[in-house]
Amino acid sequence: MDFTAPPVARDILDARNNASDRTLNNGPAAKKERVGTMMTAVIIDDEQPARDELRYLLRKHADIEVIGETASGTAAVELIGERAPDLVFLDIQMPGMTGFQVVQELMDREEELPAIVFVTAYDEYAVRAFEVSAVDYLLKPVEEERLAQALDKVRRQAAATALSREEISRLVRQMEEGERTATLPHRISVRKGDRYVLVDPNDVTHAYVVDGVVCLCTSKLNGMTTHKTLEELEKDLDGRIFWRVHRSYIVNINHVAEILPLPTGSYRLRLDDEKKTTVPLSRAQAKLLRKVVKW
Repeated sequence: MDFTAPPVARDILDARNNASDRTLNNGPAAKKERVGTMMTAVIIDDEQPARDELRYLLRKHADIEVIGETASGTAAVELIGERAPDLVFLDIQMPGMTGFQVVQELMDREEELPAIVFVTAYDEYAVRAFEVSAVDYLLKPVEEERLAQALDKVRRQAAATALSREEISRLVRQMEEGERTATLPHRISVRKGDRYVLVDPNDVTHAYVVDGVVCLCTSKLNGMTTHKTLEELEKDLDGRIFWRVHRSYIVNINHVAEILPLPTGSYRLRLDDEKKTTVPLSRAQAKLLRKVVKW
């Protein structure tokens, strides 16, 4: 159960967000006119009036479709798993499970999180909200202009991280046709015991991160790279054949043998190495791939 935040707390949070958004035209009318790719959203809040108000405000944004709502954290986990929304508006203080516990539960499932916007009356949770990679943090009662700013952030994040449908189509064609046309002149250094092995990127089957360490695999070895993050490794790989399928995995599409559906509704990719390694396919990438192969 939430209460309205004091004006001072609201001013502090608004100042934090306005610093990055002051150059944008964030008026609600402007947002209604600018319609891009449709995004689905769910609303999680134990107060019916709060859900009704947010749903009303979202109607002014033609590219946002509310596909569900619920009043508890426990039900939220199931709703998000079933509907796979692009965006979640999430209360923090709820009976049974807090908003932070909902996020942790979703992270434990090792699937890519939807964009999270916390909506609460308590400004003291702001720092923690951004620590769990929330896109934004709105104080109740939600103001139209602040909601517009939050949605702009969600749109920018989606544009920066999601592969386009055309890109997915090209990747699928390469998987089906077995194209192996891309070549790279450089080598990647992989640590194996007390020595370093220079690896041709085309021989790489996949890469992953565990406990903050980036590891790279070929059909013959599995070792640590000198890269600090998967994002850093991606810059050294050919984007035509390497696909970021999950926040913790990159795969060489030339080594993908099968797409495996799981009883939970998620998917894994089976590689063609001797171990028949399987890697998770994030919900976001599965949605895009599903549109192309129409399974």
